[in-house]
Amino acid sequence: MKNLVNMLSKLSLLSFIILPLSSNAQQTYSLQQLKDSALRNNITMRTARLDIEAAQQQYKEAFTNYFPNVSGTGLWFNANKGMAKTEINLSEKISPALGAALAQSLPAEALAALGSPISISMMKNGTIGSLMAVQPIFAGGQIINGNKLAKVGEDASRLQLQLSENEVLKQTEQYYWQLVSMQQKMKTVEAVEALLQDIGKDVDVAVRAGVAMKNDQLQVQLRQNDIESQKVKLQNGISIVKMLMSQYCGLRPTPDPSLSKEGSDYSFDIVIPDIAQQDILLPSPYREGQGVGQLGLLPEYQLLQKQVEATKLQRKMEVGKNLPSLGIGAGYNYHNLMENNHTFGMVFATISVPISDWWGGSHAIKRRKIQEQKAIERLEDNSKLLKIRMQKAWNDVQESYQQLGIARRSIEQAEENLRLNRNYYKAGTCRMSDLLEAQMLYQQSCDKYTDTYADYQNKLLEYRQSTGGI
Repeated sequence: MKNLVNMLSKLSLLSFIILPLSSNAQQTYSLQQLKDSALRNNITMRTARLDIEAAQQQYKEAFTNYFPNVSGTGLWFNANKGMAKTEINLSEKISPALGAALAQSLPAEALAALGSPISISMMKNGTIGSLMAVQPIFAGGQIINGNKLAKVGEDASRLQLQLSENEVLKQTEQYYWQLVSMQQKMKTVEAVEALLQDIGKDVDVAVRAGVAMKNDQLQVQLRQNDIESQKVKLQNGISIVKMLMSQYCGLRPTPDPSLSKEGSDYSFDIVIPDIAQQDILLPSPYREGQGVGQLGLLPEYQLLQKQVEATKLQRKMEVGKNLPSLGIGAGYNYHNLMENNHTFGMVFATISVPISDWWGGSHAIKRRKIQEQKAIERLEDNSKLLKIRMQKAWNDVQESYQQLGIARRSIEQAEENLRLNRNYYKAGTCRMSDLLEAQMLYQQSCDKYTDTYADYQNKLLEYRQSTGGI
């Protein structure tokens, strides 16, 4: 019984002792290291960064519309007949006086030829080339607004990156505290396992001496089986959470040498905080009047503002499509259509006035106005939801904080209950079932505190993110 008393008195301390590393090959990560690794390697973050690069390229592409549009054209052709063909009847063009003079000076054969039509064919084959540069002067604001819209897209992609960071950090902390909770429970189970082994030895001695019933021994064995089952479940759960964390955070731990080559796996450990000794403090309280000011810090709210800005620019661009466009240009041309090489340069101005496009363009502009109004109303509605989320996050923090205080008191009460039953059993006025039930209640209280502490940490992160805090 002396060993039983010692084991029971040390149970509360054993529940929070950090386990040593099982192998020197294991890498140990703190919560901050896990977050840093996740922000670098998580697929969501990599995709968000690629989206920013794509938006930057789109912005650069839109900027090139300010520059002249340079184009070159070349053409060679060979037709089956001349593209320009005509007949000239000289006899119709010669006046009577000129005809009399020619009759005196030309032979009869030549005079007869002048009376027949002459067929002329030109441009049967040839080559044409040109190099043109056109500088837009006015395009209905499409170029300016297009660049603004591309910049809005780049800003929106950066806000999406912030949202991705928040989600990755949140999920990483959830994995971390889930793993902390399970490993703390494993330490509690191992402490209980050692306690039951000691109890079992004492009960065996008592049964042989005839001062205890066989039933006490069976109850201890059943409790040991239950603890063994819990241990197996926790081991499997820890293994799965580590695999998920390794994949999510992009960890590259070293192989565990204790495993066979065929079943090789990657193993790592985490820094487990001493949650029993840490002070639990509430953050600065959220006040509803602060909601408007804090909204501007949220990437969700800023993204909604960017959506409104984008719809306004899209409406302006739609208007620009139906306005006249003006440009100036210069060109250099070459052709040999008249059987000789000919080059020339020129400057020109162009103006394009859409006329029939206004028939459908007016409806397109109205459609864009509707999209803009929808974005404005969505901003107003989601702003209210974001403020509600702030209040809910603060309420959740307060509730979790209160639950944590209750869990602490439960440990103290369960510990006192265990101490009393220990003394009663020692004095022979308590049954083994009562002692084991007291031990189980104490174990449950420790596990409840661990779960509540992990939940409180997650609620704190959600509160910081929902109010724009760090």
